[in-house]
Amino acid sequence: MLSWLLLMFHTVRYLRPIQIYSRIKFKLYRPSIDRNIPPNIRIVNDCWNTPIQHKSPLLSRWKFRFLNEEHSVKKSDDWDNPKLTKLWRYNLHYFDDLNALGANSRVDWHKELLIKWVNDNPPTLGTGWEPYPSSLRIINWIKWGVSGNELPKECIHSLAIQTRWLSKHLEFHILGNHLFANAKALVFAGLFFEGKEADEWIAEGLKILEHEISEQVLPDGGHFELSPMYHAVVLEDLLDLINVVNLFKAQIREGQLLKWKNTVYKMIFWLQNMSHPDGKIAFFNDAAFEISATVEELKKYAKFLGVKDVDEHKPFTYLAESGYIRVEHSSATGLLDIALIGPDYLPGHAHADTLSFELSLFGQRVFVNSGVSRYGNDSIRHKQRSTISHNTVCINGKNSSEVWSGFRVANRAYPSTPKIIKSIDKIKVSCAHDGYKRLPGKCIHEREWEFGTARLCIKDKVSGSFENATAKFYIHPDVKVKFEDSNKGNFSLMLVSGQILQVKVNGADSANLVASEWFPEFGVNLNNQCITVNFTSSEISVSISW
Repeated sequence: MLSWLLLMFHTVRYLRPIQIYSRIKFKLYRPSIDRNIPPNIRIVNDCWNTPIQHKSPLLSRWKFRFLNEEHSVKKSDDWDNPKLTKLWRYNLHYFDDLNALGANSRVDWHKELLIKWVNDNPPTLGTGWEPYPSSLRIINWIKWGVSGNELPKECIHSLAIQTRWLSKHLEFHILGNHLFANAKALVFAGLFFEGKEADEWIAEGLKILEHEISEQVLPDGGHFELSPMYHAVVLEDLLDLINVVNLFKAQIREGQLLKWKNTVYKMIFWLQNMSHPDGKIAFFNDAAFEISATVEELKKYAKFLGVKDVDEHKPFTYLAESGYIRVEHSSATGLLDIALIGPDYLPGHAHADTLSFELSLFGQRVFVNSGVSRYGNDSIRHKQRSTISHNTVCINGKNSSEVWSGFRVANRAYPSTPKIIKSIDKIKVSCAHDGYKRLPGKCIHEREWEFGTARLCIKDKVSGSFENATAKFYIHPDVKVKFEDSNKGNFSLMLVSGQILQVKVNGADSANLVASEWFPEFGVNLNNQCITVNFTSSEISVSISW
């Protein structure tokens, strides 16, 4: 009980007062449902243009595929089937298919689905009325309605009821990308309708966005939750806002619109630097493929909206405020995590991955963090957030940051200011963190990456006393282990394109190759292998040459 109380204390003490107050209000406040007739729809001469169309999740009239799981919605209870994960049910209520690839060929299905949702989901009841899925659904319904489609009258009425309800249930208890989505929905609804009530929605949404953009987007362009996946989600949200303002010729200050475009530019710069040569995101914190748009899709959207092109990335980029470093040197692309786990008051998508890294060689991923395949509160989710699932060092079997439950963190690691040395033929980055200082041995983990000519050397040092320490190096599933001599700590890896990499471990009695799994998408796990190095002294080094 004492340990649980301490865990809870070290979790709650970082929260902001508004989160605690709003959580209590969210639980207890039950405003009446406003079923008054909806405001009039604002007249617009143009149609919504959707530069990014995601893959359709609708397999047949009532059958959906989300998170690589297929289920049907036929009965009214199917909208909130407790046998399905909450995230799957969230996706069901988003209505993303209204604006997905090939949506024009499914208009009749969509009309039936819209009316069925209204009939099967009475106001405020069930998962679909929670603020986050309500926000995304409001936006998708409006996009569909201004894309040349006619929303049924009962859906227009429901849309007004949903927006009124959302306006009284904004997620100040969560903040972050959830509150951003709430504000975006208010702006969309305020522009879709007209009149005093609609103007109030616009004003509230813009007020929140004014604060949250400054709060959530760091000076280097990174989204403050430090997840490349959610960064891309929020970036697309901001692009949608610029798009809808242009569509309705809204009376939003030109300076405000310019500020949004400048923010988009910075965010694209950040995402471009946090993507591998294959064009897809790196796996730091909660991150997986097929949830967000790619950097190229987002760049095309930005160009469509008149945002200036982002220059190609440089050989060395230090994203100082978010805490990531990108190194391009001698056919290698390294992405180094010297970051905080995220905002202290909002670590829900954090992993215990401090001082981890990912590496591509010759354009192909070689060493990868393990990714995410699910949310919730189970052993798989716990493991995926843990230190042992990332390319870093685990001490005494503990996590560097105390991740627990599905989205909680108690004590967390704080990295030191990195030391960076650059020359013509060498780049060296070193950093330490204090996440293990809470242990009896008061341990500090220090890591150094040295990029040289056709070589990367990683040195790890653990100061303080410890029972055991292990470094993990997870190999991408497409990379084959051609030869192994674990007793001497030598490995030979072969890329799909045929290049051979030599991996040599020093400072350890043995280095083992163990079976593992990589989780590139929700609901997907692929077999891979992991080099596991057990410390026999305070220092080890791993050299990768090609």
